Amino acid sequence: MTVVGPFGLSVRDQALEADVQTGLAAVEAGLLDATKSEVPFITEAAQHLVRAGGKRFRPLLVMLAAQFGDPYAPGVVPSAVVVELTHLATLYHDDVMDEAEVRRGVPSANVRWGNSVAVLTGDFLFARASHILADLGPEAVRIQAEAFERLVTGQILETAGPRDGRDPVDHYLDVLAGKTGSLVAVSGRFGAMMSGADESVVDILTQYGERLGTAFQLADDVLDIASDSHESGKTPGTDLREGIPTLPVLHLRAQAAQYGRPDDLELVALLDGDLTDDARHAEALRRLRVHPALEQARRDTVRYAEEARATLAPLPECYAKAALEELCDAVVHRAG
Repeated sequence: MTVVGPFGLSVRDQALEADVQTGLAAVEAGLLDATKSEVPFITEAAQHLVRAGGKRFRPLLVMLAAQFGDPYAPGVVPSAVVVELTHLATLYHDDVMDEAEVRRGVPSANVRWGNSVAVLTGDFLFARASHILADLGPEAVRIQAEAFERLVTGQILETAGPRDGRDPVDHYLDVLAGKTGSLVAVSGRFGAMMSGADESVVDILTQYGERLGTAFQLADDVLDIASDSHESGKTPGTDLREGIPTLPVLHLRAQAAQYGRPDDLELVALLDGDLTDDARHAEALRRLRVHPALEQARRDTVRYAEEARATLAPLPECYAKAALEELCDAVVHRAG
C-alpha cells in the first residue's frame, strides 16, 4: 500500500495512486502560480501558507471524486486549486479574528505582517480563485458563490451566537455545516462535475463532502484540546483561550446546566474566567482532556463520519470508493 494525501491515506491501486499523486502535484504547482504577483511582497505573503504545507484535504477529495468520471478532464485540477485557494484565504481571515499566533507550524500572517496585511492577502487569494473560476463556466461560479455565502453566513452565526431558546449544540453544528461543510461539499461536487460524472454521482459526492467536512471540523475541535502543537500545527487550546465555543465545551456547559455537578460548574467558571493567564489556561486544558464532554465530542465526530460513509453506498465498488471510505476512518482517527 502506498501512502498519499492527508492523514497517511493508503491507496490500494497503482493507477489510482498515480492519478492522485499527479493531480496533487499539479494542484501544488497551480497554487504557487496563482499566488504570484508582480509585487514581491504580495507574493511572499500570499505564498506564506501555501509553502507552510497542509493536508490538501479538499484537493484530495476533488481528485478522488473525479475518478467517477474522466479524472484527466481539463477542469479537475483548476477546480481543486480554487477550493484550496478559498480555504487558504479563510485561514488568513480566521487567524485575524482569533488573534492566532501559529498556523501550520509557522507564525501566522497577522503576527508576521499585521492584521491589515493578513486580511488583504486573504482578499487577494479570493480574487485569484475567482479569476480561475471564470474559466470554469457560469455553473462553477454559481456553485462557488453559494458555498462562499454559506461559509460567511456560518462565520457570522458563530460570531453572533445562538438566538434565544436555540440549543447551542444545534446552532454550532449549523455553523460548522456552513463554515467547513460547504467548501468540502464543493470539493466533492467539483471533482465529480468537472470529470463529467453522472448527476446522481455528483449529488452523492456533494452530500458525502458536506458530512465529511463537518466530521473533519469536529475532529479539529477535539484536537484543539487533546493534541500537542506537533500534531495540530497550531498552539493547543487556541480556540479555548479566545473563548471560541467548540463542541467539547458546549457539551460541558450542557452537562453542567442539566446536572449541576460541582466539578462541572467549577470548570465552566474557569472557562468563563481569564484564559489569557497561562496557568488558568493549562488547568482548563488539563481538566477538559479527562472530562466526558471530550469523549462525547469524539462520538459526534464518529457519527458524522459514518453518515458520510453511508452516503457512498450507491456508488459502484472501486478503489476510489474504498479510498473515500478510508478518508472517513482517517478523520475519526485524528480525533483519537
